[in-house]
Amino acid sequence: MKSRLLAGTAAVALALVGALLIIVYASGADQRAVASIEPKDVLVVSKAVPAGTPVSEMAASLVTKKVPASAVSTSALSSLDGKAGTVSAIDLVPGEQLLAERLITPADATDNGTVKVPAGFQEVSFQLDPQRVVGGRIAVGDHVGIALNFKDGTDKAKPDAPTTQMTLRKVLVTNVQGAPQGTPKNSDTKTQDSTTPTGAIIVTVGVNDLDANKIIFTSINGELWLTKEPLDAQDNGPAIARKDNVYK
Repeated sequence: MKSRLLAGTAAVALALVGALLIIVYASGADQRAVASIEPKDVLVVSKAVPAGTPVSEMAASLVTKKVPASAVSTSALSSLDGKAGTVSAIDLVPGEQLLAERLITPADATDNGTVKVPAGFQEVSFQLDPQRVVGGRIAVGDHVGIALNFKDGTDKAKPDAPTTQMTLRKVLVTNVQGAPQGTPKNSDTKTQDSTTPTGAIIVTVGVNDLDANKIIFTSINGELWLTKEPLDAQDNGPAIARKDNVYK
C-alpha cells in the first residue's frame, strides 16, 4: 500500500514537472515569435540609385522603414553612419534593403576607368561610329538604351521590311575606349557641343547572358544604336518600328 502511494506521488510529481517544462517552453516560443516580428528600422531604396553614386548623394533616394526582424537581411543598414566616402557598388533598385556590402570605396568601385559588373552579369564589347553613341558622349557609369536594327526585318509576315526596336533598357556602361577627338567647327569655340566627333568607339556594357547574345548577333547581322538613358527615363515598352507604323 505504501509503495503504491509513493509511486502515485512520484507520477504526480513527474506530471507537474512535465507541465512546468511545457509552460516554460511555450513561453519561450512566444517570446521568440514576438522577437521575430518585432519591427526594426532599415534603410530601403525608394528611388533608383546608379552604380558609383556617392553615399553623400544617396540620402534623398533612401527611406527608413520598420521591417519585421525575421525579414531583415543580416547586413541591412539602419543608418549611413560610418559610411562617409563610400559609393554604391551596383545599381540599387527601389524596394531593396540597403546592405553593407552594397557600399564600397571609390578605389574598389573603379579600376582603370571601369566600373564593377553587377553580380551575375557579364561584359560584352562592340564598336560603333560616334553618331550611334550619342555623338560620343557616353562615359563609364552611364546607362544606355540599345536599339537593334535589321534591314531585312524580323517580321515573318513581312521579311523584307526593315525593323528597329529599343530592346535593351538602362544598360550599364562599364568601359569606353577610343572616345573621338572632336574638330572645332569654329576656332573661337572649343566646347564639346561645337565639335564634330571622328573615329570609332568601343563600348563595353554589363548584361546578362541572353542580352549579350542579342548584342553579339546584332553586331554581326544588323546594327546597334545607343541612347543615353538615365535610370528614371520613361519606358513605353518594346515597340517595333516599321515603315507602316513609324508615323503613327
